[in-house]
Amino acid sequence: MSMDTTAGTTAATPLEAPEEPQRGPAMLMPLRLHDFRLIFTGESISLIGDQFHFIALAWLALQLTGSGVALGTVLMAAAIPRAGFMLLGGAMSDRVSPRSLMIISNGLRAVVVALVAYLVLSGNAQLWQLYVLAVLFGVVDAFFHPALNTIVPMIVSERLLPPANALVQVMQQLSGLIGPAVAGLVIAAINTGPAFVIDAASFAVATVCLLFVRGGRRPAPSTEGGPREGVLANIGSGLSYAWRDPAVRAIVFLTAAFNFAFTGPVSVGLPYLAKERFGGGPAEFGLMLSMFGVGALVGALLAGSLRHVPRLGLVTLLIAAGLGVGLALIGNAPSLWIADTAILLIGLGAGFINVRVIAWLQARTDEAFRGRMMSLVMLGGVGLAPFSLAISGVIIDLGAVTLLFSVAGAIVVAAVLGGFYLGVPAQMKDEVAA
Repeated sequence: MSMDTTAGTTAATPLEAPEEPQRGPAMLMPLRLHDFRLIFTGESISLIGDQFHFIALAWLALQLTGSGVALGTVLMAAAIPRAGFMLLGGAMSDRVSPRSLMIISNGLRAVVVALVAYLVLSGNAQLWQLYVLAVLFGVVDAFFHPALNTIVPMIVSERLLPPANALVQVMQQLSGLIGPAVAGLVIAAINTGPAFVIDAASFAVATVCLLFVRGGRRPAPSTEGGPREGVLANIGSGLSYAWRDPAVRAIVFLTAAFNFAFTGPVSVGLPYLAKERFGGGPAEFGLMLSMFGVGALVGALLAGSLRHVPRLGLVTLLIAAGLGVGLALIGNAPSLWIADTAILLIGLGAGFINVRVIAWLQARTDEAFRGRMMSLVMLGGVGLAPFSLAISGVIIDLGAVTLLFSVAGAIVVAAVLGGFYLGVPAQMKDEVAA
């Protein structure tokens, strides 16, 4: 299959950084940049808070209803607007300063989570309130993540993209390692209300850190050449840009399939397994999530330490196939330690893929379209999440949790075969080389 390089080889605007460290371990170089260091610090704290929020929300929904459907639909209430507004968030990241979007998003999320904390601590929490607040959280969330993935190439050079993205993944996975275990113990000891307070405070800290970031800003739009293109036209031109590049099209397809298979089983299936099959509680559920964090942390560190990955497309598909096998194993695991081992290995592969694919996409894309490309790939990840959550909740309530994980694993393997058919190994090359 010949590769149409119209979009992919559009001269990507050279990435510039105000400082450029030349010596030292590759993984630590981005942390020597003032702006990246602030973002890394603030978002690390915020992500640890998010782990408290996730476990507390899951346990609160189960406490209020005892239903897998209720848990799945609460998560779905956030996933639908997150997906619906994702492309708009990407377009806005290309139009205005990603820094500003991140500040507003973090501030609003702090308020939303604080409202949840108030309702829980006052003893007035009801299921319908969780739905409303989840929707608000999802809307605001849709603007933050494209902005985060857009600001990184604005504050580091292309040479530092792999370690910078690895550090972004490291902060996410360290939070996944530390947060769930600690949150599970805290919630088991003093219930869910304080967990939401911790998350709200973490968003406030991240907002303050962003206020001191100097980069990630865009100049005022020029009026030369006629009226500025509207937001809807921005989204359309971004979709057209992506469609002309077969490698990006394939990545969007694969991301959608992978995340459809993983979102529901992990978000709804894991707490059910921890509670019903393994006879545990929040601490056991937190441990399962922490195992994923350990694996993803190691995978991200490995990916960020490598200057170049030969045959990146082939490597990505082979690792993804292993993720599908591991997902099926979780649902068939007879004991907690076997499930935890499978989760650990899944995290390892996912951490490696995420770092290299994001760095590949950032380096490949023209700067003017980068926000929209990142949001499109992320939409592939979250667009089918509501359906995955709803279907998983129904299947779990039918008592077929083993079938849920087995089918999910088969979907991942089928998507990998589709990637080979679409020619991903030939089209997707590591463009961030030494």
